[in-house]
Amino acid sequence: MGTVLVTGGAGYIGSHAVKALRAGGHRVVVFDNLSAGHAAAVGDVTLVKGDVRDTAQVEAALRRHAVTAVMHFAALVSVEESVRAPALYYDHNVRGSLSVLDAMLAVGVTRLVLSSTCAVYGDPVTMPINEDHPTNPINAYGASKLTVERALAHYAVAYGLRTIALRYFNAAGADPEGKLGEDHDPEVHLIPRAIGAACGGPSLLVFGDDYPTADGTCQRDYVHVSDLAVGHLQALEALETGAATRIYNLGTGSPRSVREVIRAVERVTGRPVPTELAPRRQGDPAALCASADRIRRELGWRPVYGDIDEVVRTAWRWHDTHPRGFDG
Repeated sequence: MGTVLVTGGAGYIGSHAVKALRAGGHRVVVFDNLSAGHAAAVGDVTLVKGDVRDTAQVEAALRRHAVTAVMHFAALVSVEESVRAPALYYDHNVRGSLSVLDAMLAVGVTRLVLSSTCAVYGDPVTMPINEDHPTNPINAYGASKLTVERALAHYAVAYGLRTIALRYFNAAGADPEGKLGEDHDPEVHLIPRAIGAACGGPSLLVFGDDYPTADGTCQRDYVHVSDLAVGHLQALEALETGAATRIYNLGTGSPRSVREVIRAVERVTGRPVPTELAPRRQGDPAALCASADRIRRELGWRPVYGDIDEVVRTAWRWHDTHPRGFDG
Protein backbone atom coordinates (compact mmCIF):
# COMPACT_ATOMS: atom_id res chain seq x y z
CA MET A 1 0.00 0.00 0.00
CA GLY A 2 1.06 3.58 -0.63
CA THR A 3 0.95 6.53 1.74
CA VAL A 4 -2.25 8.50 2.30
CA LEU A 5 -2.08 12.22 3.04
CA VAL A 6 -4.98 13.21 5.32
CA THR A 7 -5.62 16.95 5.28
CA GLY A 8 -7.36 18.03 8.46
CA GLY A 9 -6.32 14.72 10.00
CA ALA A 10 -5.94 16.26 13.46
CA GLY A 11 -9.61 17.23 13.49
CA TYR A 12 -12.68 15.40 14.73
CA ILE A 13 -13.61 13.29 11.71
CA GLY A 14 -10.15 13.30 10.16
CA SER A 15 -8.50 11.78 13.23
CA HIS A 16 -11.02 8.94 13.28
CA ALA A 17 -10.30 8.34 9.58
CA VAL A 18 -6.58 8.22 10.35
CA LYS A 19 -7.24 5.53 12.95
CA ALA A 20 -9.32 3.51 10.45
CA LEU A 21 -6.63 3.86 7.78
CA ARG A 22 -3.94 2.59 10.12
CA ALA A 23 -6.11 -0.31 11.21
CA GLY A 24 -6.52 -1.11 7.51
CA GLY A 25 -2.76 -1.30 7.03
CA HIS A 26 -2.24 2.06 5.29
CA ARG A 27 0.69 4.38 5.88
CA VAL A 28 -0.57 7.83 6.86
CA VAL A 29 0.73 11.40 6.95
CA VAL A 30 -1.43 14.16 8.47
CA PHE A 31 -1.43 17.70 7.04
CA ASP A 32 -3.14 20.18 9.37
CA ASN A 33 -2.75 23.80 10.47
CA LEU A 34 -4.08 22.89 13.94
CA SER A 35 -6.54 25.82 13.90
CA ALA A 36 -9.31 23.42 14.91
CA GLY A 37 -7.46 20.12 15.24
CA HIS A 38 -5.21 18.79 17.98
CA ALA A 39 -1.70 17.39 17.68
CA ALA A 40 -2.59 14.91 20.44
CA ALA A 41 -5.25 13.40 18.18
CA VAL A 42 -2.58 12.43 15.67
CA GLY A 43 -0.54 10.37 18.12
CA ASP A 44 2.60 8.91 16.57
CA VAL A 45 1.51 9.57 12.98
CA THR A 46 3.71 12.00 11.04
CA LEU A 47 2.21 15.49 11.27
CA VAL A 48 3.02 18.20 8.74
CA LYS A 49 1.83 21.56 10.03
CA GLY A 50 0.67 23.66 7.11
CA ASP A 51 -2.19 25.47 5.40
CA VAL A 52 -3.86 23.72 2.46
CA ARG A 53 -4.16 27.09 0.70
CA ASP A 54 -0.37 27.07 0.35
CA THR A 55 -0.01 24.86 -2.72
CA ALA A 56 3.77 24.67 -2.41
CA GLN A 57 3.49 23.32 1.14
CA VAL A 58 1.02 20.63 0.07
CA GLU A 59 3.11 19.69 -2.95
CA ALA A 60 6.24 19.41 -0.80
CA ALA A 61 4.44 17.09 1.63
CA LEU A 62 3.17 14.92 -1.24
CA ARG A 63 6.67 14.58 -2.69
CA ARG A 64 8.54 14.15 0.60
CA HIS A 65 6.34 11.31 1.79
CA ALA A 66 5.74 9.61 -1.58
CA VAL A 67 1.98 10.03 -1.21
CA THR A 68 -0.26 7.98 -3.50
CA ALA A 69 -3.72 9.17 -2.39
CA VAL A 70 -5.34 12.02 -0.46
CA MET A 71 -8.23 12.23 1.99
CA HIS A 72 -9.31 15.84 2.16
CA PHE A 73 -11.03 16.94 5.39
CA ALA A 74 -9.45 20.37 5.92
CA ALA A 75 -12.31 22.89 5.86
CA LEU A 76 -14.40 25.29 7.91
CA VAL A 77 -17.65 23.58 8.93
CA SER A 78 -19.99 25.90 10.85
CA VAL A 79 -23.25 26.56 9.02
CA GLU A 80 -24.02 29.57 11.22
CA GLU A 81 -20.58 31.12 10.70
CA SER A 82 -20.79 30.54 6.95
CA VAL A 83 -23.96 32.65 6.81
CA ARG A 84 -22.21 35.50 8.63
CA ALA A 85 -18.83 35.19 6.90
CA PRO A 86 -19.20 33.53 3.49
CA ALA A 87 -15.88 34.92 2.23
CA LEU A 88 -14.06 32.80 4.81
CA TYR A 89 -15.78 29.67 3.56
CA TYR A 90 -15.03 30.25 -0.10
CA ASP A 91 -11.43 31.06 0.79
CA HIS A 92 -10.76 28.04 3.01
CA ASN A 93 -13.07 25.46 1.48
CA VAL A 94 -12.92 26.29 -2.22
CA ARG A 95 -9.50 27.88 -2.60
CA GLY A 96 -8.01 25.39 -0.17
CA SER A 97 -9.45 22.43 -2.06
CA LEU A 98 -8.31 23.74 -5.45
CA SER A 99 -4.85 24.21 -3.96
CA VAL A 100 -4.79 20.55 -2.88
CA LEU A 101 -5.91 19.48 -6.36
CA ASP A 102 -3.22 21.59 -8.02
CA ALA A 103 -0.55 20.06 -5.77
CA MET A 104 -1.82 16.56 -6.56
CA LEU A 105 -1.68 17.23 -10.31
CA ALA A 106 1.85 18.63 -10.02
CA VAL A 107 3.02 15.43 -8.33
CA GLY A 108 0.89 12.96 -10.28
CA VAL A 109 -1.37 11.81 -7.43
CA THR A 110 -4.74 10.92 -8.97
CA ARG A 111 -6.91 9.55 -6.14
CA LEU A 112 -8.84 11.66 -3.64
CA VAL A 113 -11.63 11.07 -1.12
CA LEU A 114 -13.47 14.30 -0.31
CA SER A 115 -15.22 15.08 2.95
CA SER A 116 -18.45 16.65 1.71
CA THR A 117 -21.82 17.27 3.33
CA CYS A 118 -25.56 16.91 3.09
CA ALA A 119 -25.68 20.72 3.27
CA VAL A 120 -25.27 20.67 -0.53
CA TYR A 121 -28.95 19.65 -0.79
CA GLY A 122 -30.46 22.60 1.08
CA ASP A 123 -34.11 22.27 2.09
CA PRO A 124 -35.21 18.75 1.15
CA VAL A 125 -37.79 18.32 -1.58
CA THR A 126 -38.24 14.61 -0.81
CA MET A 127 -36.98 12.38 2.00
CA PRO A 128 -35.03 10.30 2.51
CA ILE A 129 -32.54 12.26 0.43
CA ASN A 130 -30.63 10.27 -2.18
CA GLU A 131 -27.70 11.40 -4.31
CA ASP A 132 -29.99 12.42 -7.18
CA HIS A 133 -31.88 14.90 -5.02
CA PRO A 134 -31.58 18.49 -6.32
CA THR A 135 -28.63 20.42 -4.89
CA ASN A 136 -29.68 23.87 -3.69
CA PRO A 137 -27.59 24.82 -0.65
CA ILE A 138 -29.02 27.53 1.60
CA ASN A 139 -25.76 28.50 3.31
CA ALA A 140 -22.20 29.24 2.23
CA TYR A 141 -20.86 26.08 3.86
CA GLY A 142 -22.98 23.83 1.65
CA ALA A 143 -22.38 26.05 -1.39
CA SER A 144 -18.61 25.92 -0.91
CA LYS A 145 -18.63 22.11 -0.72
CA LEU A 146 -20.86 21.82 -3.78
CA THR A 147 -18.45 24.06 -5.70
CA VAL A 148 -15.62 21.67 -4.87
CA GLU A 149 -17.68 18.64 -5.90
CA ARG A 150 -18.38 20.26 -9.26
CA ALA A 151 -14.69 21.01 -9.71
CA LEU A 152 -13.87 17.35 -9.08
CA ALA A 153 -16.14 16.27 -11.92
CA HIS A 154 -14.31 18.60 -14.32
CA TYR A 155 -10.89 17.55 -13.04
CA ALA A 156 -11.84 13.91 -13.63
CA VAL A 157 -12.59 14.58 -17.30
CA ALA A 158 -9.67 16.92 -17.98
CA TYR A 159 -6.91 15.46 -15.82
CA GLY A 160 -7.86 11.86 -15.08
CA LEU A 161 -8.37 12.50 -11.38
CA ARG A 162 -10.51 9.80 -9.73
CA THR A 163 -12.43 10.96 -6.69
CA ILE A 164 -15.18 9.90 -4.32
CA ALA A 165 -17.10 12.63 -2.50
CA LEU A 166 -18.86 11.52 0.67
CA ARG A 167 -21.87 13.62 1.60
CA TYR A 168 -22.37 12.82 5.22
CA PHE A 169 -25.15 13.87 7.44
CA ASN A 170 -24.60 14.81 11.11
CA ALA A 171 -21.36 13.38 12.44
CA ALA A 172 -21.71 12.33 16.07
CA GLY A 173 -20.22 10.17 18.81
CA ALA A 174 -16.61 9.30 19.55
CA ASP A 175 -14.09 6.50 19.18
CA PRO A 176 -15.59 3.49 21.01
CA GLU A 177 -12.19 2.75 22.55
CA GLY A 178 -12.17 6.21 24.11
CA LYS A 179 -8.92 7.34 22.44
CA LEU A 180 -10.44 10.03 20.23
CA GLY A 181 -13.37 12.40 20.59
CA GLU A 182 -14.91 15.73 19.75
CA ASP A 183 -13.02 18.76 21.06
CA HIS A 184 -14.03 22.04 19.39
CA ASP A 185 -13.68 25.58 20.70
CA PRO A 186 -16.32 26.84 20.50
CA GLU A 187 -18.36 23.65 20.35
CA VAL A 188 -21.09 23.80 17.71
CA HIS A 189 -22.48 20.25 17.70
CA LEU A 190 -25.57 19.24 19.63
CA ILE A 191 -24.47 16.11 21.50
CA PRO A 192 -21.30 17.52 23.14
CA ARG A 193 -23.14 20.76 23.96
CA ALA A 194 -25.93 18.75 25.61
CA ILE A 195 -23.37 16.71 27.56
CA GLY A 196 -21.66 19.92 28.63
CA ALA A 197 -24.97 21.31 29.89
CA ALA A 198 -25.63 18.07 31.81
CA CYS A 199 -22.22 18.43 33.45
CA GLY A 200 -22.86 21.93 34.79
CA GLY A 201 -21.96 24.01 31.77
CA PRO A 202 -24.16 26.63 30.11
CA SER A 203 -27.75 25.67 29.37
CA LEU A 204 -28.23 24.05 25.99
CA LEU A 205 -29.69 26.49 23.48
CA VAL A 206 -32.53 24.93 21.47
CA PHE A 207 -32.70 26.90 18.24
CA GLY A 208 -36.40 27.00 17.49
CA ASP A 209 -39.30 24.80 18.58
CA ASP A 210 -41.76 25.75 15.85
CA TYR A 211 -40.47 23.67 12.96
CA PRO A 212 -42.92 21.41 11.07
CA THR A 213 -41.70 18.28 12.89
CA ALA A 214 -43.30 16.00 15.47
CA ASP A 215 -42.00 17.97 18.48
CA GLY A 216 -41.22 21.28 16.77
CA THR A 217 -37.42 20.91 16.89
CA CYS A 218 -35.06 20.20 14.00
CA GLN A 219 -34.52 16.58 12.96
CA ARG A 220 -31.12 15.33 11.83
CA ASP A 221 -29.63 12.03 10.74
CA TYR A 222 -26.86 11.36 13.30
CA VAL A 223 -24.20 9.05 11.86
CA HIS A 224 -21.43 7.79 14.12
CA VAL A 225 -17.97 9.19 13.40
CA SER A 226 -16.42 5.71 13.34
CA ASP A 227 -18.95 4.64 10.71
CA LEU A 228 -17.97 7.70 8.70
CA ALA A 229 -14.31 6.73 9.02
CA VAL A 230 -15.04 3.25 7.68
CA GLY A 231 -16.88 4.84 4.75
CA HIS A 232 -13.77 6.85 3.87
CA LEU A 233 -11.61 3.75 4.07
CA GLN A 234 -13.97 1.81 1.80
CA ALA A 235 -14.06 4.71 -0.66
CA LEU A 236 -10.27 4.82 -0.82
CA GLU A 237 -10.03 1.07 -1.34
CA ALA A 238 -12.62 1.33 -4.12
CA LEU A 239 -10.49 3.95 -5.87
CA GLU A 240 -7.43 1.74 -5.47
CA THR A 241 -9.23 -1.06 -7.31
CA GLY A 242 -10.26 1.17 -10.20
CA ALA A 243 -13.55 2.79 -9.15
CA ALA A 244 -14.61 5.82 -11.16
CA THR A 245 -15.48 9.24 -9.75
CA ARG A 246 -18.62 8.92 -7.61
CA ILE A 247 -20.69 10.68 -4.95
CA TYR A 248 -22.20 8.86 -1.97
CA ASN A 249 -24.37 9.76 1.01
CA LEU A 250 -23.41 8.51 4.47
CA GLY A 251 -26.27 8.39 6.96
CA THR A 252 -28.47 6.03 8.94
CA GLY A 253 -31.88 6.88 7.45
CA SER A 254 -33.27 7.39 10.98
CA PRO A 255 -33.53 11.09 11.86
CA ARG A 256 -33.71 12.25 15.49
CA SER A 257 -35.04 15.55 16.77
CA VAL A 258 -33.16 17.89 19.07
CA ARG A 259 -35.46 16.93 21.94
CA GLU A 260 -34.94 13.20 21.24
CA VAL A 261 -31.19 13.72 21.46
CA ILE A 262 -31.59 15.64 24.72
CA ARG A 263 -33.57 12.74 26.21
CA ALA A 264 -30.89 10.28 25.03
CA VAL A 265 -28.19 12.36 26.76
CA GLU A 266 -30.26 12.39 29.94
CA ARG A 267 -30.71 8.61 29.80
CA VAL A 268 -27.03 7.92 29.19
CA THR A 269 -25.59 10.40 31.70
CA GLY A 270 -28.32 10.04 34.31
CA ARG A 271 -28.39 13.83 34.57
CA PRO A 272 -30.87 16.50 33.44
CA VAL A 273 -29.95 18.71 30.50
CA PRO A 274 -30.93 22.34 31.25
CA THR A 275 -32.23 23.99 28.09
CA GLU A 276 -33.05 27.49 26.92
CA LEU A 277 -35.15 28.28 23.88
CA ALA A 278 -33.46 30.49 21.28
CA PRO A 279 -34.54 31.82 17.87
CA ARG A 280 -34.07 29.70 14.77
CA ARG A 281 -30.64 29.88 13.15
CA GLN A 282 -30.30 31.03 9.58
CA GLY A 283 -29.53 28.22 7.17
CA ASP A 284 -31.10 25.39 9.22
CA PRO A 285 -33.51 23.10 7.32
CA ALA A 286 -36.33 21.62 9.44
CA ALA A 287 -35.35 18.00 8.78
CA LEU A 288 -32.67 15.98 7.02
CA CYS A 289 -32.64 12.23 6.48
CA ALA A 290 -30.27 10.22 4.29
CA SER A 291 -30.74 7.44 1.84
CA ALA A 292 -27.41 5.58 1.83
CA ASP A 293 -28.60 2.79 -0.45
CA ARG A 294 -26.04 3.57 -3.16
CA ILE A 295 -22.96 3.16 -0.98
CA ARG A 296 -24.45 0.08 0.68
CA ARG A 297 -25.06 -1.48 -2.71
CA GLU A 298 -21.79 -0.49 -4.39
CA LEU A 299 -19.24 -0.48 -1.55
CA GLY A 300 -20.96 -2.56 1.14
CA TRP A 301 -20.97 0.22 3.73
CA ARG A 302 -23.42 -0.16 6.60
CA PRO A 303 -23.56 1.88 9.81
CA VAL A 304 -22.79 -0.14 12.92
CA TYR A 305 -24.09 2.48 15.36
CA GLY A 306 -27.77 2.88 14.49
CA ASP A 307 -29.14 3.58 17.96
CA ILE A 308 -28.92 7.15 19.25
CA ASP A 309 -28.21 5.96 22.80
CA GLU A 310 -25.19 4.02 21.51
CA VAL A 311 -23.91 7.10 19.72
CA VAL A 312 -24.38 9.27 22.81
CA ARG A 313 -22.77 6.62 25.03
CA THR A 314 -19.50 6.79 23.07
CA ALA A 315 -19.53 10.59 23.25
CA TRP A 316 -20.19 10.46 27.00
CA ARG A 317 -17.33 8.00 27.55
CA TRP A 318 -14.93 10.40 25.83
CA HIS A 319 -16.21 13.43 27.73
CA ASP A 320 -16.19 11.62 31.07
CA THR A 321 -12.57 10.49 30.65
CA HIS A 322 -11.37 13.70 28.93
CA PRO A 323 -13.18 16.55 30.72
CA ARG A 324 -10.68 19.01 29.23
CA GLY A 325 -10.63 17.41 25.82
CA PHE A 326 -7.21 16.53 24.41
CA ASP A 327 -5.61 18.80 27.02
CA GLY A 328 -6.41 16.36 29.82
